[in-house]
Amino acid sequence: MVTTRRGRRPAGSGVPLTFEVIAETLRERIRSGGLRPGDALPTQAVLMREFGASSLTVQKAMALLKQEGWAVSRPGKGAFVAHHDHATDDADDLDGPEATAHATGTTARIEALERALAEAAQQIADLRGRIAALESGSGERGR
Repeated sequence: MVTTRRGRRPAGSGVPLTFEVIAETLRERIRSGGLRPGDALPTQAVLMREFGASSLTVQKAMALLKQEGWAVSRPGKGAFVAHHDHATDDADDLDGPEATAHATGTTARIEALERALAEAAQQIADLRGRIAALESGSGERGR
């Protein structure tokens, strides 16, 4: 196999790059039901070991899955399978893969934002409760 000085395959070689292999493997696990909507995706460390890949390579694979709508991130929690039926998209794809990827990516981003917003609202409510408790306790001591 021909590689460049830094070990990269030349463009158009027809051989998928490692990040593409990782992404396709995870897509297949989702399609087959091995990973279901809402399930946590393997961690970066696990994928690095499984594929013998660098952290950057795994990050590129995860970014691709998120862009295509297969995965969503939950800050502080990790990456999860998006709540979307990609099998239906594959079967009914009348507008081409780019349109489907864009639409599902948007749906996944909206779902992730809604979850993040709900978590933030809960954190704000918790903080308000703690502030109220502190103020009621402090107010009596200061008098």
